[in-house]
Amino acid sequence: MSSETNIGVKPWMKAAETRAVMAALEAAGGADCARFVGGCVRNAVIGRPVADIDIATTLTPDRVTATLKAASLKAVPTGVEFGTVTAVSSGKPFEITTLRRDVETDGRHAVVAYTDDWAEDAARRDFRLNALYADADGRLFDPTGQGEADARAGRIVFVGDPETRIREDGLRILRFFRFLAWYGQGEPDADALAACERMKGSLISLSAERIAKELLRLLAADDPRPAMRLMAATGILSLVVPQAHGLARFEHLVEIESDLFQCDPLLRLAALLPDDPAAGLATAERLRLSNVQRDRLVAALGVEPRLVSWLSPREARRAVYQLGIDAFCDRLMLGWAGSDRNAAAMQWRALLPMAQSWPRPTFPLTGQEVMAAGVPEGPMVGEVMREIEAWWIDQDFIDDKLSIVERLKSVAQGMAY
Repeated sequence: MSSETNIGVKPWMKAAETRAVMAALEAAGGADCARFVGGCVRNAVIGRPVADIDIATTLTPDRVTATLKAASLKAVPTGVEFGTVTAVSSGKPFEITTLRRDVETDGRHAVVAYTDDWAEDAARRDFRLNALYADADGRLFDPTGQGEADARAGRIVFVGDPETRIREDGLRILRFFRFLAWYGQGEPDADALAACERMKGSLISLSAERIAKELLRLLAADDPRPAMRLMAATGILSLVVPQAHGLARFEHLVEIESDLFQCDPLLRLAALLPDDPAAGLATAERLRLSNVQRDRLVAALGVEPRLVSWLSPREARRAVYQLGIDAFCDRLMLGWAGSDRNAAAMQWRALLPMAQSWPRPTFPLTGQEVMAAGVPEGPMVGEVMREIEAWWIDQDFIDDKLSIVERLKSVAQGMAY
């Protein structure tokens, strides 16, 4: 396989930890036994930042493990049944996968055989722009002959027949929309889109965790709106998120976040749902989100207290105290996104820094102090504390312990025990 393109030796290629891994592999298999592959190469081609570094190799996993250990590098069998070993060099992970070809697939799992043919390995990858390889000197290898051009043009095109690729792994439907959101330009590939729509039923058999991970990565794109419109139009969104009730609030939220230089995929998911904690809980359970994600989604979709753009500072502080800063900001953003695009934007915007900068106070009264005022131990203590707290909130969180104690005495004296 020849190459006419040299993308240059990028900083991440010549970093000491990268060179240590490549040198170890080349020592065991020769200069052409290992190449960078996939996202790191694609992003290098189009000038985007590179985070994860994946390497393809002709060496089998056992030889990869042995050569890494011989070079005093850590080898972790993260997916050894699929040919993948993770090298750890100076604390940085490198996913190393032996060249493979599919022997058998069922839409969720694949049985693979190892190969030393780079074209065979490229043929089993999802999209042509991801079937790119580069050696340590920056020489680019494009087995499909169109991967580099696709990457530069923003075309998301399956390698070979789209239906065949989707049958190998149904998650590639969501990956198609994710890559559209992150890298797509212009009209989507018609054959790919049609295949995704025809085969959307294959999503049903996938694990919730895989779907959730792919969906949240899609929603983390700077502007996922065009991809989400296509998902809705093809009926794929309703399969993945049955509680989704429209895109209007979601689209407005993306606009707002863009203006604020923010991007919050979980909040964007919330914007797809109705203001109903039950819908948030059902979605979280369906996608098997973490407990933290579930609780945040449920809190964001609550309806009381109602947040509006014309909240006074005092009302806003009351709401922040009741909800907590995070839930208040989430509900505020959703309320803003659900409002008229041309109405009250400045008022909504002004509430955010107020909530984020206000030091939410702690109720300055303890049960011991209540009992010291003569209230007997038991349920009455909590009742008195709740009454005093409500008064304290009405006083806009008065910072005067003497006044609070006087109020406590008054309440305690007026109650029958």
